[in-house]
Amino acid sequence: MGFTIFVGVLLLLVLFTLFAGIKSVPQGYEWTQERFGKFQRSLRPGLNLIIPYIDKIGRRVNMMEQVLDVPSQEIITKDNALVTVDGVVFYQVLDSAKASYQVRNLEQAILNLTMTNIRTVMGSMDLDELLSNRDQINARLLAVVDEATEPWGVKVTRIEVKDIKPPADLVASMARQMKAEREKRANILDAEGFRQAAILKAEGEKQAAVLNAEGERQAAFLQAEARERSAQAEAAATRMVSEAIAAGNVQAINYFVAQKYVDALKDFASSPNQKTFILPMEASSILGSLQGIAAVANEAFGKGK
Repeated sequence: MGFTIFVGVLLLLVLFTLFAGIKSVPQGYEWTQERFGKFQRSLRPGLNLIIPYIDKIGRRVNMMEQVLDVPSQEIITKDNALVTVDGVVFYQVLDSAKASYQVRNLEQAILNLTMTNIRTVMGSMDLDELLSNRDQINARLLAVVDEATEPWGVKVTRIEVKDIKPPADLVASMARQMKAEREKRANILDAEGFRQAAILKAEGEKQAAVLNAEGERQAAFLQAEARERSAQAEAAATRMVSEAIAAGNVQAINYFVAQKYVDALKDFASSPNQKTFILPMEASSILGSLQGIAAVANEAFGKGK
């Protein structure tokens, strides 16, 4: 009976020892193995064997990429503006041994380091730079924090500033400034439009004046040409009448007298102030003049024949 109990206890001890020496590490984690309190090696994901009662598991380290929320904090910028800033940090453990034994409370250390460098980087910038150069801020923070965490076996993959909140009165001032700037640009555009319109109008008036002057010049040229041709015709008529008088034809003189008399009557009749007029007795001499014109015409046509 006692032997049976001993064998049963021995079997239980063997089974417990076997289970104590077999370790199954889940994917995405590494466990550190310690022997008498000293680090021996890191156990990779899968089945691992250790020496029971001598070796033990020290730290269970998450090897996946993790994220930390950076709490809000107030920062004074270079131009003495008070802003509230928060953010996030993405990091991944590359060396489980360093992350376990080189630093105490890894997450708290990364968080404090990030918050300190946020104050340092943003405090060296003006408010306008702070609001417009967020990518530059993220890059500078990443370079500084990643370099500082490298001895801990940690790779900081990304740091993002989530929100930058200036004071309410400063936001109102910025809104007024932006509105004034937009109104200024609108006024400039309006002035530029008026300027272009004035230029185009002046250019159009200039071209119209040039065209008008060109038209008047052309009209004057045509009128002068018409007067010249009329004078030439008058001179030719006078020459013909002179030749007729020289040839002894006195009816040519009656032609000129009748023409002038008829022209005078025509002008008198077309006057807007005269509707009717009475011819004097001497107007019968017009008939003689007309007879003279007819005689001259007959002689001219007779010669043409």
